[in-house]
Amino acid sequence: ESLKVKAHIKTDFSDKFGIPRQSGLVNTKGKIIFEPDYRDEIALRGLEDFSHLWLIWGFSANKSVGFSPTVRPPRLGGNKRMGVFATRSPNRPNPIGLSSVKIEEIYRDGNNGTVIIVSGADLLNNTPIYDIKPYLKFTDCHPEAKGGFADEVIEDKLTVEFSDGLKEKINTDDLQNIIAILGSDPRPHYHDDERVYAFEFAKYHIEFSVKDDSLTVC
Repeated sequence: ESLKVKAHIKTDFSDKFGIPRQSGLVNTKGKIIFEPDYRDEIALRGLEDFSHLWLIWGFSANKSVGFSPTVRPPRLGGNKRMGVFATRSPNRPNPIGLSSVKIEEIYRDGNNGTVIIVSGADLLNNTPIYDIKPYLKFTDCHPEAKGGFADEVIEDKLTVEFSDGLKEKINTDDLQNIIAILGSDPRPHYHDDERVYAFEFAKYHIEFSVKDDSLTVC
């Protein structure tokens, strides 16, 4: 059987900009809705006893064409090339992603059958899901693992500030996620310090600028 889309995920990310660079970094929620042919409750029997999932999905917004053996990882500033198979770049020979997420809830939705609510999602809204598999800590967790160049680069952390009155307009859960997204610096590493950046998250249009290590939502 050929590879088929089994589900789609609904998230608060309507654009690629602003999506966390890895799953689990931000407590963003996602709702997995199965395609009609796969809405059989029996297929999910036993899943409620697991805490985490692997999602195997497609880079639906990836426009790259052809094979490039090297890419420029944002973690290295976007100015150094590494082998594509030594990175998690979306620009891959096969546009397939892998994310580890936490199961928050499994319930029946009158319109969509059984759905799964997950947290830690790093996926664009309506991303196609090819498969889900339970996360097994006795095989999938490797505390001794080495992370190559990713271990050698310190994560960007910014202080996030808001212009007067803006914070009060954002509900608590969204505010925490917005601060986490912005604090990890969503800009490309080859950024322009004079630029005002913008992206959509949930029901908010967010504009911000950065000076030194301080980010201001304007």
